[in-house]
Amino acid sequence: QVQLVESGGGLVQPGGSLRLSCSASGSFSAITTMAWYRQAPGNQRELAATITRGGSTHYADSTKGRFTISRDNAKNTVYLQMDSLKPEDTAVYYCYMGLFGSRLSEAWGQGTQVTVSS
Repeated sequence: QVQLVESGGGLVQPGGSLRLSCSASGSFSAITTMAWYRQAPGNQRELAATITRGGSTHYADSTKGRFTISRDNAKNTVYLQMDSLKPEDTAVYYCYMGLFGSRLSEAWGQGTQVTVSS
C-alpha cells in the first residue's frame, strides 16, 4: 500500500504565491519520476511539471518561468512553488510518483484545490 498526501492548496489573489507539498509513505524501494498535474473544471488533466530522481525538470509552457518543482528524496516529498499565479491556474492539483520496488508502478495524490481569484 502506498499513500500520497498533498497539502498547501487554497485561495490566493492573482499575482500571489502558493507552495504545494506531497509526501509518500508505504511499501516501495524508491521513487523515480515525481510530477504535478492539474485539472480545471471541464478540462482534461494536464501536466504542470516533472522532476526526475536526479533533479532534471520539465515544465508545461503555461507554467514555465512561474512554477518551480523540487524534491527531497530523503523525505519522499515533492514540492511545487507557484508564483505570479493567474486565474487560469485555478484547478485541482494532483501529485504523481513513479515507484520502484513496489506492487504498484505508480501512485497519485488525492488532489488539492488551488483557486486564483480576487
